[in-house]
Amino acid sequence: MTTKIVLIDDHKLFREGVKRILEFEPSFSVVAEGDDGSAALQLVEQYQPNVVLMDINMPNINGVEATSELIENFPDMKVIILSIHDDENYVTHALKSGAQGYLLKEMDSNALIEAIKVVGDGGSYLHPKVTHNLVKEYRRLVDETSNKLTDKMIDYRKPLHLLTRRECEVLQLLADGKSNRGVAEALYISEKTVKNHVSNILQKMNVNDRTQAVVLAIRNGWVEVL
Repeated sequence: MTTKIVLIDDHKLFREGVKRILEFEPSFSVVAEGDDGSAALQLVEQYQPNVVLMDINMPNINGVEATSELIENFPDMKVIILSIHDDENYVTHALKSGAQGYLLKEMDSNALIEAIKVVGDGGSYLHPKVTHNLVKEYRRLVDETSNKLTDKMIDYRKPLHLLTRRECEVLQLLADGKSNRGVAEALYISEKTVKNHVSNILQKMNVNDRTQAVVLAIRNGWVEVL
């Protein structure tokens, strides 16, 4: 099945680069392009894509506003935000608008392709750097609302009843914001092995994607966030 993609970004050179990357994936098809958020609704209505890649900073209507409007009119539409900002405020606003993914423009081609596949299948995907920042912010908010606890009092318990020791290590590195490649380099294993570990972790934790796994691990005190 072909994944139809609409690409919205006001920088033509960036759009051309992204489109060229996506053309190497046989199951992807960029069916339309736009340079402003105001064009997104019209293009989605006309081409009925599976995924919209949306720049966050654009003139007239920015990516967050355009995403809100899209989701309001097409509740099942899947949107991935493209941004240069890793600040949690940008990410939070994007997710509140209905976006299922948030990628930094410093991403590599493999991350872009993986994100589209994950979001297209109904999951969510955040750039590892963004995930780490969100986890840190979540931890800060928890500490603020529970002044009875301090970082030193938190008992970080490894879920050895659920995961193997190696899977615990992988989970911790995911919480640290590592990509599959970063985890592989840290543990001196192959990226294929990392993907197998991540798949096992998601299955055992009964979650859909790595972001949900990290958030659940934080809530249960299974990982340490510095």
